[in-house]
Amino acid sequence: MAKVQLKEIAYARSGDKGDVSTIGLIARSHEAYEQIKKGLTPEGVKAFFNGMVKGNVEIYSEDNIECFQVVCRHGLDGGATRTLRYDSTGKSLGCALLRMEIEVD
Repeated sequence: MAKVQLKEIAYARSGDKGDVSTIGLIARSHEAYEQIKKGLTPEGVKAFFNGMVKGNVEIYSEDNIECFQVVCRHGLDGGATRTLRYDSTGKSLGCALLRMEIEVD
């Protein structure tokens, strides 16, 4: 097993709805999709964001288009109209997630 940053095998796009950040993670290939499916966990994502995401993390696999929807509840410190964070709408969280390492075969 080796470790790889998600940016090596995926693309990301993120946004928000209130205090919920959503990250679309798109695999670069079928093989990458299968590796991400094995290595990406809600616990791992929450730990990676190190206290920024206060609620649950949910990951939904979309097999037909080989991508994932990562939902980070209470991930924006109250949302765009309430937070004092520099990125109040979560646009940078997708880019940040691409630095997360997962184990691959």
